[in-house]
Order: sequence, then C-alpha cells, then structure tokens
Amino acid sequence: MNIRNFSIIAHIDHGKSTLADRFINITNTVPDRQMKEQFLDGMELERERGITIKAKAVRMLYKSDSGEEYILNLIDTPGHVDFSYEVSRAMAACEGAILLVDASQGVEAQTLAHAHLAQSLGLKIIPVINKIDLEHADPDATEEQIWEVLKNPTEASRISAKDGRGAREVLERVIKEIPGPAGSPDKPLKALVFDSFYDVYKGVVIYTRVVDGAVSAGKYITFHSKGTSYKVEEVGYLNPKLLKSDSIKTGEVGYIIAGIRDIHEIKMGDTIFEKGAAIDAPLPGYKDVNPVVFAGFYPVNTTDYTALKTAIEKLNLTDSSFNFQGETSKALGFGFRLGFMGLLHLDIIRERIEREFNIPLIATNPNVIYKVLARDKHGLKGKYLEVTNPADFPHYGDIMDIMEPYVLANIIAPLPYMEGIMNLLKEKRGEHIKIEYISTTRVIVEYYLPLSEIILDFYDKLKSVSRGYASFDYEPHEYRSSDMVKIEILLHGESVDALSFITHKTRALPNSRQICEKLKGLIPKHMFEIAVQAQVGGKIIARETIGAMRKDVLAKCYGGDITRKRKLLEAQKEGKRKMKLMGSVEIPQEAFMSLLKISQDK
Repeated sequence: MNIRNFSIIAHIDHGKSTLADRFINITNTVPDRQMKEQFLDGMELERERGITIKAKAVRMLYKSDSGEEYILNLIDTPGHVDFSYEVSRAMAACEGAILLVDASQGVEAQTLAHAHLAQSLGLKIIPVINKIDLEHADPDATEEQIWEVLKNPTEASRISAKDGRGAREVLERVIKEIPGPAGSPDKPLKALVFDSFYDVYKGVVIYTRVVDGAVSAGKYITFHSKGTSYKVEEVGYLNPKLLKSDSIKTGEVGYIIAGIRDIHEIKMGDTIFEKGAAIDAPLPGYKDVNPVVFAGFYPVNTTDYTALKTAIEKLNLTDSSFNFQGETSKALGFGFRLGFMGLLHLDIIRERIEREFNIPLIATNPNVIYKVLARDKHGLKGKYLEVTNPADFPHYGDIMDIMEPYVLANIIAPLPYMEGIMNLLKEKRGEHIKIEYISTTRVIVEYYLPLSEIILDFYDKLKSVSRGYASFDYEPHEYRSSDMVKIEILLHGESVDALSFITHKTRALPNSRQICEKLKGLIPKHMFEIAVQAQVGGKIIARETIGAMRKDVLAKCYGGDITRKRKLLEAQKEGKRKMKLMGSVEIPQEAFMSLLKISQDK
C-alpha cells in the first residue's frame, strides 16, 4: 500500500480544522452519525475558541481517481505561536504540508512562520486558498502573497472547506506531489515521538512516526533522551480513536503503549530505538522545551489549596509542557508558581482549572525569566541566577547586572496602519530590523522586542492600532543586559510581595503612580490613615494616602462644657495614633483580583 504523511499548517481561524473534517468525510474515516464539526478538536476550549491546542493524528484510507489505494496520515498541528515546538515535531513526522491561507485575510504572521519552518525541514508545500465562497474573498491577491512568501510560484488550489468545494482535488495533489516515506524496513527500529497523552487505564499513549524498522507488542524499546527502556504492551493506528494492530511498520504513524505511568518520561521530538540495537544517530531536531512565562496561581478561598494541588497535578498528566512548584505569599497565602510556553498557554491552563475543577483563582502578573548577576556574601561576582519571581530578586545593592529575554517578532499588516504600529513598537522598546513588502498593500515588519513587553497588553494594543488587521508571531532570540528595576509596593510601611513587579527604569515612575492610584481606589478606608507607596532601590518614588474613616465621637454630647468635647477628641486622636503603630491593613481579595487580572488577549 502507498503511504502519504502530511500536515495542514495555517494561521488561527483560516479553516484548518474544517478542512480536516472534509478529508475525514471524503475518506469515510468516521461514520456520518458520529461526525461533528472540528472533529479533531476534542477539548471544549478548542471548540469554543476555534483554535487547536493539542496536536492530533488521524489515519485515512483513500482510493484515488486512478483506482490505487493509499494510507493518508494527517498529523494535525496547533496553530498558535506558543506551541511552535509541537508544530515543528509534528511537521518532522511528515514529508509534506498543506499551507492553508484564508482568501479574505491573506498571508498572516503564523502562515509565514509555519511556511518557513516547513521549508527549513525540507517539506513539500502545497499552497491552498480557502474561503473562496466569501463575498470579500480575493484569491488572486492572496496567491501573489503566497508566492512572495514561498519565493516559488506554485499554483494554489482554491477551495471552500466549509462546503467541501475543491477538497477532493487537494487530496489528489497530496498523493501526486508529496513523496512517500523514505525509511528502510531492514534497518533497526528508529521512531520519532511527536506527541503523547495520558490515559487513566493504559498510562501514557505515545504518538509516533516509524522512520526505520517496525515496532510490535512484546519488544523492548529505549528512549534516547533519558536512556530508559520499557516493554511494548500495545501498538496500533489512530483512526482517530486507538485501533489496535500487530505492528507499526516503516513510514507509518501510530501509537505505542508501554505501561509508562509518568508522562514526564516522554519528551517531544525524542527518538525510540529497539533495546540493545546498534543505532547510527538519533533523529535531528530534538531539544528540551523550557517554559518562558511564569505566574503564581492562588486559590481565592484558602480552603481550596488541596483541591488546587490535585487539579494542577491532574492537568500536568495531560499536558507535560508546563511545570509547577509550591510557593507562599504573605498577602495571598499558599499557592503555586507555574511555568508556561506563552500567555495563551497560561490562559488555557487557568481557564481549565476554573472550569473543569470549579476552583476560583487569583493569578499574579506573568513574569519572564531574568538572568541576574549579584555579589555573593564575600563581595565577589557570582554566576548569573535565573529568577522567575520578583520576590526572589537579590537585594538591589547586590545586583551587578540584569539580563532579559528578547524575541524576534514578525508583524504583517496593511500599509495604512504602519505609523501606529511603528509608534507602538517604539513604545515597547523595539529594535528595528527590516521592512519587506509582500504586495502593494501589505508589509512584513521585523523587530527585536523584549519578551516582558509583549506578554501583557501588546497584542491588544496591536489589534487596536491596526483595527484588527495586523497579525503577530515571534520566536526566542537572545538575552541582553537591560536597565531593569524591581518595584515594591508598600502598604502602611509593609512590602506586599504579590504586588512586586519588574519593569524598565524608564517606566518605573508612571507604572508606580498608576498602581498606587489603583490601590487607593480598591482598598477600603480603615480607622487610621494608610500610606500606599512604591519603592525602587530603597527610594519611595510614588505615594497615595487613604484617609482614615471618621467616627463622630461627639455625637453623644448634647451641650455641656467644651473641655468635655476636647477630652473625647484627644482620646480619639491617641487611639488612632496607637492603631497606626499597631494596626495592619486588610486587603480585600477583589483588590488583588482586579489588580492582577491577566488580559485575555489571545
């Protein structure tokens, strides 16, 4: 039988999942009665937001126009920049890719990123223009943009995935243009891990593409990254449900179950060997994936701490790409510090905890990893420390240097909005690289940007200045020394660790004033005056005062000598002075929630 392994790559909402549905329909892989829209997106959040969060794979049997039978393995990929490593591993399991572009939107930032990634992996790219049924579709202009991006004038198929127009022709192109797998069945086993998920009964289910040899139940396999070995209990195909088989052979895509109970044992992009077999080299492209954005998760009700711990542990079984550890805060109590692949990843995990486990959360402002060089106790320069929590920063007097991560950003936008976008990039401390025209009306802008500047409100502001027409994609670049400072918020002279944050020196004053003003409006009045202060490097740079609550102690005095009234007022004054010395400020949870609300911008 002939095999074709391919994926569909596209920007968010360009119709990737809908086209996958059409392929499943055409090949009768799933009976009509079981079919539903976005079939491969099983998670409720995926269906609701119209995005693919977790990569899937499906094996389809197709009879071509010439009468030959083919096995088509569609390896679905996530569309968002946060999951770019997953996309690269899914593509590494393929020989070709369908580059899907919306005829009404044109080429966008993730289209560009995925197309370049596919080219770098040597994949055969089939350009496809979707949504030609829309009134404002412009397939001719879109085709020109695709040619400009691919630097190769390949004819694009024009389809409507919604009504199925042209979908069969695309499958025929897959068969004709994408080469078959090139591995050898006579060589020892070599297979690529491109995804995994956790099953309560079967343990870890590994999605794999066999490059050389074959794998069957009873064999012992070894993972290259950790050197651990396991006995294979079951193998089979993804149809898209698990379909048990005797073996998975060269060029095929399937699953392996080997009684593994810890999903962290499985690394994306790892190579599987047969235990004890001599192997020339592992498959290229593997790397350890490290989180880039960190945030603290605390339960609104402190009694939910144990339930939150269980929820995070259960989610971590299904998604090993985030990590977590316990932490405590004077202001918020017991919680966890979690590391994510990006802001969308953070937002999805937070929403899943609140929805699936019904635990209301307070999430602290997200932070990136800073590298800090500080003097040690002997006065010498130590090593650069990686710091993910502002509360863990060394004392300001000991800090010698702070380095922050920079990313290489690509923005695609119509020409009329360029002035607003350039101003925004300047405001976010961007460094210009180049501008490239992909048509007479659309341009690609490349910039170096600090990651800390884009994780909060950058996406919202970009959409505002471009009226929603700009698209954005980024990849990690390097660490650079920056003039960063830690801002501490003091309430009544005491530092509130949960509100500390890191910012650039030029932003310290406006940011401090803003947070002090906000806190003044959120914290209720107490019986004594409260100072809300922002401190940088031991100096107070912003202050707001919350006035004392006034209690009328003279209300019970109906006339009489003035000295009696003075005596009561003096007693009140003395009481307030003592309260000011001994009193503590109560911060309501609502104040934290409104201050620390993460903008759901993606």
